Amino acid sequence: MTFTWIQLGLYLFILLLLVKPLGSYMARVYEGERTFLTPLIRPIEHLVYRITGLRGDEEMDWKTYAVAVLLFNLVGLLLLYGLQRIQSALPLNPQNLGAVRPDTAFNAAVSFVTNTNWQSYSGETTMSYLVQMLGFTVQNFLSAATGMAILVALVRGFVRHSGSTIGNFWTDMTRSILYILLPLAFVLALALVSQGVVQTFHSSQQVSLLQPIQGASNQTINQQTLALGPAASQVAIKQLGTNGGGFFNVNSSHPFENPTPFSNFLEMLAILLIPAALCYTFGKMVGDTRKGWAILAAMTIIFVAMLSVTVWAEQSGNPAITKLGVDQTASSFQSGGNMEGKEVRFGVANSALWATVTTSASNGSVNSMNDSFTPLGGLVPMWLIQLGEVVYGGVGSGLYGMLAFVIIAVFVAGLMIGRTPEYLGKKIESYEMKMASLIVLIPIIIVLFGTAISVLVPAGKAGVYNPGPHGFSEVLYAFSSAGNNNGSAFAGIGANTTYYNTILAFAMLLGRYWLAIPALAIAGSLVRKKTVPVSSGTLPTHTPLFIVWLIMVVIVVGALSFLPALSLGPLAEYLMR
Repeated sequence: MTFTWIQLGLYLFILLLLVKPLGSYMARVYEGERTFLTPLIRPIEHLVYRITGLRGDEEMDWKTYAVAVLLFNLVGLLLLYGLQRIQSALPLNPQNLGAVRPDTAFNAAVSFVTNTNWQSYSGETTMSYLVQMLGFTVQNFLSAATGMAILVALVRGFVRHSGSTIGNFWTDMTRSILYILLPLAFVLALALVSQGVVQTFHSSQQVSLLQPIQGASNQTINQQTLALGPAASQVAIKQLGTNGGGFFNVNSSHPFENPTPFSNFLEMLAILLIPAALCYTFGKMVGDTRKGWAILAAMTIIFVAMLSVTVWAEQSGNPAITKLGVDQTASSFQSGGNMEGKEVRFGVANSALWATVTTSASNGSVNSMNDSFTPLGGLVPMWLIQLGEVVYGGVGSGLYGMLAFVIIAVFVAGLMIGRTPEYLGKKIESYEMKMASLIVLIPIIIVLFGTAISVLVPAGKAGVYNPGPHGFSEVLYAFSSAGNNNGSAFAGIGANTTYYNTILAFAMLLGRYWLAIPALAIAGSLVRKKTVPVSSGTLPTHTPLFIVWLIMVVIVVGALSFLPALSLGPLAEYLMR
């Protein structure tokens, strides 16, 4: 058990060690300053502007910025949908896979464009290599860059004053891809290939089994089909961009996506690397790194607390399995704990860490089956999603979601002490509060209404294969994941149906853009305001007291919103053991 906590501590130590250098680098990128990659990438950036006819120096107000975001993402959605529908006529399809069903194609297109990466299909038997690369991998870059661009626009709203513009979407997105995502993904992809992650255009291979087995019809099976493909390039950006969509059906538990403990560590590190570093980027850009460290501290405290619960719950074992006479006690011969649905090469600790990491970020990848976690072990990932994906969160989207909570925390604190709330020298007034409330409340409404509808209508109930509290948990998790753009699943429901593909797709759309637009509206409002000088009555927003206050606001909103639903699902299942 001691070694388990050493592993977890090492992961957190290395993550936090990389925050400052990467965060500082990203701040220089977004402020247009010279970096060590500038001589190589600046000519490519200018070439992109010339080819597209865009002017990177043209500033936008928040409405123009929002329209650019929406139109760009709409075009990406339509192209990705069309690519899936005609994949049978396109090259790089060695398995001769047919056109994807309309509802599945719509769900997948929405999923990848919104950075959710919910997958109701099996990748290796549904999507061709071309769709995986030109469609999904490209959107992994674009959707991540969109979230980062929106965050930077919001930061400029705090930094600038008495103006109307918040930057240029095309410039912010281009720089996010060229200077940050592409270099990191290139390095990570090479590292993953060195560990055995596949990267090939060869078709699936037939291999002989070491030990023949009997099939369901008593036929002898001597061979197995091994799916291949250009996976490493997609895996790298799926983690760095907090996307999470797997090349193969079982995602990062597949040995061709995540073959070794070292690849497992690298992928987990990549998931939280950019979201954590963006906190320092925020502090650097607003001129007070203490503000960024304070937000990162709040995120990390929540993360460590939730990770501890998950590890404890899974390491304690599953009572149902104990009743079968299975020894789940840790010893010198076994790691112990609940190993159902987990890979032996990762064990309980790394499986629990991965589940906590991916649901802290809006990353839907899995290296174990979350559906097989114990009730309390499964509750934590679900609740982390339901907090709004603000504990690190998605690249960009996590931090602008947390800044909405900061605005609420500052506003409530200001009312308590009888002063006009301020943050970073800008007065927080009714308009900002309304927009922040939308960012917080919209995912809650999507999740609870979607779940309620689905457990009532016949089409929704038809997909629930596990009756009782666990079946309810699976539906609740599905809408929590879609409404907060996470993408992971309990995977015990029949999601690849017209009903679930459609309703979850709309949940993903609303959960992405009904939060992005209010965030840009806040930026547009703040950028017009004058900076208020700091006085003795200004609330310090970098102190331990404020960190605790922010944590309380985040948790109270999550607890009050979802406690009744959680009581019907994982809590009820825990009490029924």
